[in-house]
Amino acid sequence: MDDPHDRSDRFELIAACDGDALESVADQVLAGDPTLDVLQEPRPQLVMQRVVEPVERRPFNLGEVVVTPAEVSLDGERGFAMVPGKAERAALSGAIVDAAVADGHPIADEAVAVLEQAGEEYQHEREQTWAESRHTTVEFETMEDDL
Repeated sequence: MDDPHDRSDRFELIAACDGDALESVADQVLAGDPTLDVLQEPRPQLVMQRVVEPVERRPFNLGEVVVTPAEVSLDGERGFAMVPGKAERAALSGAIVDAAVADGHPIADEAVAVLEQAGEEYQHEREQTWAESRHTTVEFETMEDDL
């Protein structure tokens, strides 16, 4: 399971988290009237999705995907989030949550709990999808030259 206290893991958890849950936590952070500066306005953009092809294990660009990044400074602590799709509010809320957890804000424990729950739900959904599609797996045999 991802660790919300590790920043890289936290980015993944924020991206997997429901926008409403992020907004709720961000609203609690902002209720204390902290100093908030938006360093990067949340604007949807395209980024290249890179994957590794399974045979030769070489990376290749699969295609472009839409994401929404945002960056803030919350009482001097920087926060960043990038969420899938066109989701300006979720991205800004995620950046606020990132800064709050990094800074040890009074609601950081609650934010961590929300992120952990999001991670568990995401993992459960992945496992369920895999279980539903597993019966369609095709196994290929390769014939190699014996030269």
